[in-house]
Amino acid sequence: MIRKLDASQWRAWHGDGFPDDCWRVNGDELHALAGSRRIDLISCEPYRNFTLRFEFALPTGGNSGVFCRVEESAELSWHSGPEMQLLDDRGHPDGREPTTRNGALYGLLRPEVEIQIEPEQFVEAALTVHDDEVEHWLGGRQVLRYRLDDPALRERIARSKFSGYPRFTQAHRGHIVLQHHGEAARFRRLSIDTSD
Repeated sequence: MIRKLDASQWRAWHGDGFPDDCWRVNGDELHALAGSRRIDLISCEPYRNFTLRFEFALPTGGNSGVFCRVEESAELSWHSGPEMQLLDDRGHPDGREPTTRNGALYGLLRPEVEIQIEPEQFVEAALTVHDDEVEHWLGGRQVLRYRLDDPALRERIARSKFSGYPRFTQAHRGHIVLQHHGEAARFRRLSIDTSD
């Protein structure tokens, strides 16, 4: 079943309502406001298997991300759910490190195909999660595919900054999170296709 995800489907991380002081709604667009409180948006509902489709735009040097299967019991979203990195590789220092480039599994796996964004221009994207298999799509191309239960990935996690968070990537069902990194980011045409 495909459903549109408008502003009514999102709320503040660890909050009850939509955080109007740090996100703006403009039609079907959700704007993270630069220089405001860094409050992520969390989906009102948790999901297990899904395809999230969306478009995003970042300013020069912009940085954001989309997390899946996040447990809100965590202090911060990145302590729990894996992140599909969204980045202006050419304008941000993270673009120099393969595992933090646009389309990466943040801090763990580099994208297999590199997609450069043009600042302020919207890019089609999708995040698919089915059981333990995850796919990252940018500009209509699959840029990364991995399994959360892959022993090699588990080893990488154990050697990473995520090693101190025992629940990281462990949930089989959880929320989707749109990251507010303190910088401007725009999301639009968000929809979700669920299979469970």
